[in-house]
Amino acid sequence: MPVMTASGLVHEVATRLAALHQRIEATGRDPSEVQVVAVTKGHGPEVCAAALAAGLTDLGESYAQELAAKAGDDALGGVRWHFVGGLQTRKVRALAGTVHLWQSIDRPGLVAELAHRAPGAKVLVQVALADGPGRAGCPFAEVSALVAEAQGAGLGVEGLMGVGPPGAPEAARLPFRRLARTAAELGLGTVSMGMSADVSVAVEEGATLVRVGTGLFGPRPARAAVRAWAE
Repeated sequence: MPVMTASGLVHEVATRLAALHQRIEATGRDPSEVQVVAVTKGHGPEVCAAALAAGLTDLGESYAQELAAKAGDDALGGVRWHFVGGLQTRKVRALAGTVHLWQSIDRPGLVAELAHRAPGAKVLVQVALADGPGRAGCPFAEVSALVAEAQGAGLGVEGLMGVGPPGAPEAARLPFRRLARTAAELGLGTVSMGMSADVSVAVEEGATLVRVGTGLFGPRPARAAVRAWAE
């Protein structure tokens, strides 16, 4: 996001949030039915503060170091932090007690570590919606078993999460539909799917939570800039 005053940042984020709500309304859904998690990955604390001032209290991060740095900022005390990226087991301890919702639980090892480090934590089971390198998530065939394992370990499984396949937004429609159907079959109320490019398709197919970054904040800064304030 371009450098601007604090009030300018808030206005820019609020304007983009209003546009996002219009996109949701255009699908025939009420924006109040769809929770927006603003993905602030890569952006500095000033952008997080602007999001909070614009009414976005749920912020998402993909890197443990960034989340820990931002969570320690007193100006961001009203934020509910979501971890939305690939999670290494060894990072759980550092974030226990800070994360409001762990959205990327995709294997038994993470279930065990969370149950040990953050008993009763609220989680979403991440499901693989596409094949290929870097596409995290457990297979659909294993979702029921992983949900049961997490529940048995005392975790609060609120729903399922998925990342749409690469390509045109329409390519995500059938995977999103299957994810929503699977969540319903398991009696889970939260369906986290849809990002900036494919949010409309996700909402049409039943998303109850969307994860939007560039649609609210613009392109992320270079990683070198992130390291400068996160270290």
